Amino acid sequence: MKKLKKLPIGIQTFKDIRDKEQNYIYIDKTKEALDLIENGKYYFLSRPRRFGKSLFLDTLQDIFEGKKELFEGLYIYDKWDWEDKYPVIKFSWSGDLRSKPSIELRAFDFLKENQRRLGIECEERRHLSSCFSELIYESYKKYNKKVVILIDEYDKPILDNLDQIEVAKEARELLRSLYSVMKENDRYIKFVFLTGVSKFSKASIFSGLNNLRDISLLPRYGTICGYTQNDIETDFKELLEGVELKKLKEWYNGYNFLSDRVYNPFDILLFIDSDHKFKNYWFKTGTPSFLIKLFKEQEYNLATFENLLVGEELLESFDIENLSLETVMFQSGYLTIRDTERLGNDQFYYLGFPNIEVKKSFNDYILSSYFVNPSKKAKVQFDLYKAMHRKDLDSIQSIFKSLFASIAYNNFTNNKIENYEGFYASVIYAYFAGAGFDRIVAEDVTNDGRIDLSVFLDDMLYIFEFKVNQKGALAQIKEKNYPQKYQTKFSDIFIVGVEFDSKSRNIIKYEWEKWI
Repeated sequence: MKKLKKLPIGIQTFKDIRDKEQNYIYIDKTKEALDLIENGKYYFLSRPRRFGKSLFLDTLQDIFEGKKELFEGLYIYDKWDWEDKYPVIKFSWSGDLRSKPSIELRAFDFLKENQRRLGIECEERRHLSSCFSELIYESYKKYNKKVVILIDEYDKPILDNLDQIEVAKEARELLRSLYSVMKENDRYIKFVFLTGVSKFSKASIFSGLNNLRDISLLPRYGTICGYTQNDIETDFKELLEGVELKKLKEWYNGYNFLSDRVYNPFDILLFIDSDHKFKNYWFKTGTPSFLIKLFKEQEYNLATFENLLVGEELLESFDIENLSLETVMFQSGYLTIRDTERLGNDQFYYLGFPNIEVKKSFNDYILSSYFVNPSKKAKVQFDLYKAMHRKDLDSIQSIFKSLFASIAYNNFTNNKIENYEGFYASVIYAYFAGAGFDRIVAEDVTNDGRIDLSVFLDDMLYIFEFKVNQKGALAQIKEKNYPQKYQTKFSDIFIVGVEFDSKSRNIIKYEWEKWI
């Protein structure tokens, strides 16, 4: 009987995965690695966390260090000169990065580790940038070969401190000083590759390093990290025996970097290891609290994230003084590209949740941050799901009222979200999404306006209109004839007008009718 390959859960070291005795599964990314090496010098790649960036960087290191035996059977094996070896300097930000002194200490640790590995002792021990510069030159001098520089999670010292903005600014300046050394030592450098989650502007971090090529949204490198559908149906075929692949795709696929859509590797490995249980795997490994802070501080309608239209500039980069929730969510992996459209000289992108896991988990996370007793959330979602299936519109009213009565008062301090219609729409949308409804459309366009929220369930359609401190929610649905575009497609259409009062922060009027 053929022995199944093992799952490399938590292993980011290429050597360990390629150990023949261990028999780990490995998806070959060396074709992309060779393409990068042969066609450029300075690269940057942005991908969400746990997407395989660290493993790819480790693969590059073993290529440049000439470890031929690890690549037998892979694309690059007979296409690379394994005798042509290079000194490699590698940074991988980790540990305590919550203050400028701790960031500096960790950076000096990296420099010391590289000195030990390369057999070099630098004289400079006080200034980070000077020490880094000396390490580059001394490595070049000792090995008589240009140096390879690999930096993993280049932005982590900043991202770890977005909740304390002054420390984030100090981290930015420290990184700018450190990374600028590469331009000054260009004549000694063979290859540079940086990875991260975010895409801070070049002027912000990479001062002067204007030849850094961002490959994050280049289609030819769209699958450089992650698993493709073909990988799932070939390399993972035996490990997924009995699994409904359509459902697997709906739950975990969907990340689009302008090429074939990919799965987050962490999801697939944990799904297989957990006996094929459909659960939240990637999302629960860490959602930054600053996302919730941004969401609460600004007037965002969460429901619109189902199909969010943004310009190219929102996907490119940002700086810490001007954080955009849409940009942060896209770069962090909570939103992905659904579609693209070019109008004239401008490129536009439609963003949305990549899959069921992220959509359901993110909405649950938002709701948990709002409520006094998050443990009640599951029961309300369960009751909502049942009421919708039973077409029990009166129970839905009671559920909605209970829902808003449970929101913690401190969510309304230092802002005026109780006056914002999108807040109420966001909460209701989040409950539908968290309860498992996967066909929800916000601001659904008709020939006479936009429907606030449409929820599709089997052969039923629920149309909701929300108003704050205003009357006529149900009347607006009827006046604008919102259901017309759907009336031949569904056996039951229910229209629901919900009116809120900003003082009580709850429903003051709830009306519904069955559309005939």
